[in-house]
Amino acid sequence: MSERKEVLVSPGSEDDLTALTDIYNHFIRETPTTFDVTPMRPEDRRPWLLSHPEDGPHRLMVARIPGPEPRILGYATSSGFRPKAAYATSVETTIYLAPDATGRGVGTLLYEALFDALRGEDLHRAYAGVTLPNEASLRLHERFGFRQVGLYEQVGRKFGTYHDVAWLEKRLR
Repeated sequence: MSERKEVLVSPGSEDDLTALTDIYNHFIRETPTTFDVTPMRPEDRRPWLLSHPEDGPHRLMVARIPGPEPRILGYATSSGFRPKAAYATSVETTIYLAPDATGRGVGTLLYEALFDALRGEDLHRAYAGVTLPNEASLRLHERFGFRQVGLYEQVGRKFGTYHDVAWLEKRLR
């Protein structure tokens, strides 16, 4: 796949903030994937970006096409699972792709880079919540060793419809 070879994955930076916000806003406006309902401005997302440094267990990996007109195709993160100290060895992972970047292997590249970056960290488990239905996301997570450990039924309402969220777990050690 020649398109996949052109994609570079690297840690995200403040220069990426507008493009990352645009991708996320697509999911806010158009899909139930995120339960946020109000589009965000880049300055609203800046604290989120800064909570993902280039090292440590909370990372932001960005997939981009380099060149004279670079373009961000998506991102994957590992974030704190819960705020209490005993959860410090668990992370929640998230992945979002630009609408025209799906089905091209970009999600696989992002998760490969994210889990490779996390390999040396003191982490025990990764969790992901997937709003249903979302077969592509479930397949991606399954390919990376996640398994479903729970289902929150009709936990969120968006666009006038209640949605289930599958909770997935991956052993890191």
